[in-house]
Amino acid sequence: MTRVMVVDDHPMWRDAVARDLAEAGHEVVATAGTGAEAVRRAAAARPEVVVLDLQLPELSGVEVTRALVAMDPAPHVLVLSASGEHADVLEAVKAGATGYLVKSASREELLSAVARTAAGEAVFTPGLAGLVLGEFRRLSTAPTSAGGGSGAPTLTERETEVLRLVAKGLSYKQIAERLVLSHRTVQNHVQNTLNKLQLHNRVELVRYAIEQGIDQPDEPA
Repeated sequence: MTRVMVVDDHPMWRDAVARDLAEAGHEVVATAGTGAEAVRRAAAARPEVVVLDLQLPELSGVEVTRALVAMDPAPHVLVLSASGEHADVLEAVKAGATGYLVKSASREELLSAVARTAAGEAVFTPGLAGLVLGEFRRLSTAPTSAGGGSGAPTLTERETEVLRLVAKGLSYKQIAERLVLSHRTVQNHVQNTLNKLQLHNRVELVRYAIEQGIDQPDEPA
């Protein structure tokens, strides 16, 4: 069971999403219809995942995302928006969202996305993952790119192998099958890598991998 909060300014949509999540076994600990309300209720309810619309009164979804990821503990933010515009996607991810679905997604896609987001995976509507990876690659070539240098933490060979597959966009299940490991072992490797690099989520991990060149293919796709 995952503790989930649903934020949307349309009551019927908000209630429908909350109902679907509750019926699937998740614990809906709070709902909110404005950005300011979302920040207040998240601080009290401490959800693990926040399903968040971008178009909100008072505070925008991007502003709410920044506030949420600054909390301790910080929830994972899964944006559920009517907009599939590239600028909206990139702005949300840069603010700290770990996933982005458009509202045309099916109920099954939403439920899967919430479960994967709770596990720390980056989840995107098909076609958007490539956009995010492309933007990270562009940013990594900028002169201000935050590279490792001699003081960078040392990853084990297995951690590096898992990180490379994460950067390719594979799910934990796919990585486990590729490397003949258990799903839990893959999660542990990712968490250890996050701790070593002092990063907070899989999106930041992908950006690090690209900046360090770890995402380069080790075999034909």
